[in-house]
Amino acid sequence: MSNRTKLRPGSRVSAPATSRPAGRRLAALALAFALGALLAGPIGAVTAGDDPPMADEVAQLRAEEAKRDATQIVDLTNQARQVQQSLVPVLDGLAAAVPVGSGSGPLAAGTAVTGWQASTEKAVEGFADPPSAGTGVNIARSGLAAAVRALDVAVDTYAAALALPAADRPKLLELVGRQRDVAVATWSTAATQLDLLNVDAGNGHAHVFLPAVPGQGALTADGAPEGS
Repeated sequence: MSNRTKLRPGSRVSAPATSRPAGRRLAALALAFALGALLAGPIGAVTAGDDPPMADEVAQLRAEEAKRDATQIVDLTNQARQVQQSLVPVLDGLAAAVPVGSGSGPLAAGTAVTGWQASTEKAVEGFADPPSAGTGVNIARSGLAAAVRALDVAVDTYAAALALPAADRPKLLELVGRQRDVAVATWSTAATQLDLLNVDAGNGHAHVFLPAVPGQGALTADGAPEGS
């Protein structure tokens, strides 16, 4: 009698248990690969189709910003010229009352100081609500605004000094001079930026500087002719 085990009718030989999970994993990978191949085409087509419209939109936005800034450069230059003209009498008066680097001069009349305050307050209000613009224009406008605020403070400080006894004025008048010098120097930096903006925009040089003297740390206009 043979020692081999006889198979009963209807019985089957099963594959090793470890082969089934491996087969399933291969089938899942094959299915994922097939799905990825099917989806990659439509997604790529949609993405590629979005590029030209987006590029056109960006180009259009840049063109609109450049046009807006070109208009604002002209507007800001005109505003700066008007403010400059209104502030020259203020600076002339302060130059006599508080000479640069030489202490104090004759006291200004109260009515003159009131006029200075009206001029600086109006200039401050003119920069109070700036429109949206590009970085270059914003820098120029912010510098001009900071300058007129500093000069407005200097005038108010001078008015406060007039109300003090004569013995208490020197320190406050010295502060007036420092505040005035900061205002002039700040304006000169902003005016230089505005000049560069005009040149880059094709408008030529625009020299909108306040009167300055050595010792104030102010930049001055270059030698290029106006508008060239």
